[in-house]
Amino acid sequence: MDERKSELIAKVPQVTLLFWIIKILATTLGETGGDAVTMSWLGETTSAANGSGYLIGTAIFGVIFIAAVLVQIKAAKFHPFLYWLTIVATTTVGTTLADYCTRSLGIGYTGGSTILLILVIASLLIWRWATGSISIDTVSTSKVEIFYWVTIMFSQTLGTALGDWVADTNEMGYVGAAAVFGGLLLVTTFLYWFTSISHVILFWAAFILTRPLGAVVGDFLDKPVAKGGLALSRYTASLALLMVIVVLILVFPQKPASKTH
Repeated sequence: MDERKSELIAKVPQVTLLFWIIKILATTLGETGGDAVTMSWLGETTSAANGSGYLIGTAIFGVIFIAAVLVQIKAAKFHPFLYWLTIVATTTVGTTLADYCTRSLGIGYTGGSTILLILVIASLLIWRWATGSISIDTVSTSKVEIFYWVTIMFSQTLGTALGDWVADTNEMGYVGAAAVFGGLLLVTTFLYWFTSISHVILFWAAFILTRPLGAVVGDFLDKPVAKGGLALSRYTASLALLMVIVVLILVFPQKPASKTH
């Protein structure tokens, strides 16, 4: 009985208001943290023209991401700090990878967003085909966790490209783009509470939308005033966001998601 019960307990947190608050903070941290490494730190010693800063940053965060995912999969139960460390790792590597592809490789925001959206959808479809469900309640085995983290990595990368596409290509600015993605999240919330649309699909829609929201908020914090930002130190902004996330995890304990049927 106990063994069966343990199999029903997911290794990801319950989806509550706190979950979404930390998720947005984590995606914002991913943007400022990624930029701090590729633009502020590596940008001082590498050539921006060949995009080596983005490539090196992707390699650094890629190693952290893989290590965090392996530890997360090996863990026997849900650990809040480990889970959110892995989320931050996916969003930082997503930031640097998206910047490298869209800027250094010349794919562009539109092309990059399209390719990444296809990858996210394909990942979800293959996950559904292989396991029968894409609900986070089922994230309790190594096989499902691999699908979960691959999907999240693609969605985080998509969010960076999508945020840049709306803010820059469409000349809406960071505040305008934040309003767009914030509005879409409100619409998704309305659909969740007042329609019969699948809650699993709406969860992933909201999960994806929080990333570009965090990306444009992060850009707003650290980009130059001339480009519509506040020109805050990337290091200071990243540290402040990290501290807020840690405090929220400590003050408001999270429970793992579990099947209710």
